[in-house]
Amino acid sequence: MSQPHPATPPATRIAWEAGGVRHTLHWHSEAGNPPPRRVVPADDQMAADAAYKLACEGTALLWQGDFQNARQLLQALGRRIDRARERAQAKLARAAAETTAAPGQAFHQHRQMQAQRARILGMLLLPFEAGFRIPLRRAPEVGEACAEAWPPSLAGMPFAASLRELQGLIGAHEWRKKGVAIAALGARIHPWYGVFSPVRGEYLDLLAQTPLPSTELAFDIGVGSGVISALLARRGVRRVVGTDLDERALACAAANLGDLGLADRVELRRADLFPEGRAPLVVCNPPWLPARPAAPIERAVYDPDSAMLRGFLAGLADHLAPGGEGWLIMSDFAEHLGLRAPDMLPQAITAAGLEVAGKLDIRPRHGKALDRDDPLHAARARETTSLWRLRAKA
Repeated sequence: MSQPHPATPPATRIAWEAGGVRHTLHWHSEAGNPPPRRVVPADDQMAADAAYKLACEGTALLWQGDFQNARQLLQALGRRIDRARERAQAKLARAAAETTAAPGQAFHQHRQMQAQRARILGMLLLPFEAGFRIPLRRAPEVGEACAEAWPPSLAGMPFAASLRELQGLIGAHEWRKKGVAIAALGARIHPWYGVFSPVRGEYLDLLAQTPLPSTELAFDIGVGSGVISALLARRGVRRVVGTDLDERALACAAANLGDLGLADRVELRRADLFPEGRAPLVVCNPPWLPARPAAPIERAVYDPDSAMLRGFLAGLADHLAPGGEGWLIMSDFAEHLGLRAPDMLPQAITAAGLEVAGKLDIRPRHGKALDRDDPLHAARARETTSLWRLRAKA
């Protein structure tokens, strides 16, 4: 199945001067970043300190030198940002020792630093020719990775994009080829660019262990890569309906389910949460953090004001067959960060006319949970992932 792309927005351009001549070029950012207001040409002669100063001031560097030197410059910029961040974190730590920090302060400071880092690194730009070709010395062939993520219309025109974003595309391309081993499935899932990667296997272990209320039909709300639909089908559910609003996610799920030989067991629909009808099992793994995504690619991680969570709970009773169960997969990471009140979820469940039939918990196993240098380690160390078994009140 070919991969669809969102419609290309109205063209925007970057502009710079060289030799007294004004040049312009189409601008593209998959993250939706606006074109930088000031652009200067840069090449192998530019020192890292000078590049860092310009980038911090908001001046973008359109690279015209050796591609591998551009990669080295990006690494040098990253080191300078990290040193500045370490100084800022030390200052914040001293301030926190003297005052009582708000519960979510560490998270917001962490995101601010991440955004600042992304903004500065995003100032190193690359030119692209038609066919996603990079007209620089020692530039790699990136056409396949670009075609998987960027709109087809870009392939027919020259444009500029950030080197950092290109590296993200290349990394996603490699993950898509390699796939993610899913122990509970006994197979690999191949996530596409912009689709949530199921690298945290503990929630899938919960899904694999919880007794099924029925094997007749299940709804998978927010199908993403298709991993939950595949696991339900492998467990014997005869028919699964997976929904998503993101066309790229639906195409990704279709490809994975086809590779696993499960396409005839899972029907995919573009829908906002629920499909029509009722099912004896309705599963949802919404984004766990109630914060605003900084870019479209973060929508699988951040759920502003817990909108998807609230929508699922509000509509669940009307889509459950008599005696059916809704399985909600959630982490309490947001509670430990102070982003969600501890009683918010139980209250929302009750307000939706639901009751808890059972709850299974598991501790995370990913590397960050053990990384004491992580700025959010205190919250990660206490995190629990849960599968809530919900029923409509009689």
